[in-house]
Amino acid sequence: MTQVVGRRAASSTAPPTPSATFGGIDGRAGTDGASGPDFEAIHRSPEFTALRSRFRRFVFTLTALFLLWYLSYVLLAAYAHEFMATRLTGSISVGLVLGFAQFASTIAITAVYSRWARRRIDPAVARLHERAGAGR
Repeated sequence: MTQVVGRRAASSTAPPTPSATFGGIDGRAGTDGASGPDFEAIHRSPEFTALRSRFRRFVFTLTALFLLWYLSYVLLAAYAHEFMATRLTGSISVGLVLGFAQFASTIAITAVYSRWARRRIDPAVARLHERAGAGR
């Protein structure tokens, strides 16, 4: 297992401390009288919980639908050779059209997520930042 240690700890001859450090920063965030936002309280807040739930519901649903679409394409390519080889026009087959539809659906999913996040998630995150007094 790799242990992350700061430069000071690595250059000294003393054995490393039991807690890992990163970039010379020791201790937990928000301790030692820090005047920043209480991220643990934000994490437990009902607004953050609702935001996280809304995000997960959207993303997991969209991911499951895309994986179903992708796996159906793979299964068709593996087991339905005649169907995938069916010519639609000239040398364009069903398999080719469905293959390009994979790219199109990826672009569409990206656009849908981007718009959804801009309209639903970003304003809620901005409200949480404002309420917590956290600067961007």
